[in-house]
Amino acid sequence: MTIPEQHLRAFTYRIFKSIGCSDADASLAADVLVSADLRGIDSHGVARLSGYVRLWEDNRLNATPNVRIVHETPSTATVDGDGGLGLVVAPYAMDVAIEKARQYGSGWVAIRNSNHFGIAGYHALKAVEQEMIGYALTNASPLVAPTFSSERLLGTNPICYAFPAGQYPPVVVDMATSAAANGKLEIADRTGKPIPEGWALDTQGNPTTDAAAVKKGGALLPLGSDREHGSHKGFGLSATVDILSGVLSGANYGPWVPPFVAYLQPVADQPGQGIGHFVGAMRVDGFRPVSEFKANMDQWIARFKEARRINEQQPVVIPGEPEYESVQQRKTHGIPLVDAVWQDLMGLASKFGIESPAAGH
Repeated sequence: MTIPEQHLRAFTYRIFKSIGCSDADASLAADVLVSADLRGIDSHGVARLSGYVRLWEDNRLNATPNVRIVHETPSTATVDGDGGLGLVVAPYAMDVAIEKARQYGSGWVAIRNSNHFGIAGYHALKAVEQEMIGYALTNASPLVAPTFSSERLLGTNPICYAFPAGQYPPVVVDMATSAAANGKLEIADRTGKPIPEGWALDTQGNPTTDAAAVKKGGALLPLGSDREHGSHKGFGLSATVDILSGVLSGANYGPWVPPFVAYLQPVADQPGQGIGHFVGAMRVDGFRPVSEFKANMDQWIARFKEARRINEQQPVVIPGEPEYESVQQRKTHGIPLVDAVWQDLMGLASKFGIESPAAGH
């Protein structure tokens, strides 16, 4: 099923309104999810919509949060999300970071008591729109085993940097610190496809290609897969995200992070509040004139695009380039949805008595 962006956006907005979100929050939350689909990150788009509804039904999501700053200095702050949608809480925090950067050169905000915030790139790109470098991290459901272990202690814990450029699109480094994002396993499971070896372990700690392995009690592997291929580096990156997002903010961390996935439940005696994020913004002109930086960014991009190829048919891909191209394609031709996601949306339409996103299409 392929749905025009505006239809999917309107449907997603109505679902968030149906659970009690304000007009502004429903519109913002829909924008974050549809932006993921436009960028081709289907695992974090409307495929996640039923998950937010499930959290709301389980009284784990506050649809009308009082998002506020609870601690700050001129260039730093801690934001309490009051159990709200991370899709709303994280943009609020990034706005705080941007305003601090506008005044003091950089702004850094830790966030606690939040929920799943969608794609990290959405939040980092808010800074790029202001001629700044953006930074966004979040911890997540404990599904990843650290190096030398099969116990699920960390999330996929994505990290994102976004850099403005001149004639080229921004460079956006947006990646999980696990061998693969959990959403990729979910998509493979929905379509009945195996996953590459090196992504996950089964319940016995053995490598597996079963896309449902993590749901069955297995674990995702850190970036690098195993020690011989550098998993200690992925573990280190994931640990950094967890500490900045959870320990620094007062949110939960490690195995205590409240899960977003349906097959896990929150553990008792949590040391913090909700899920944690960490965002930052740095003014480019705090270091050098923006025009000079952008000119050099363009030169950097152009040189890498000209790199000598191993395969003549495959050029070097600049971080963020596939997502930019996906936006151009999907804004024109619509957003494709796999059948399982479409059925999820139909279930939500029925639950709340609203028209499907295909209405009028």
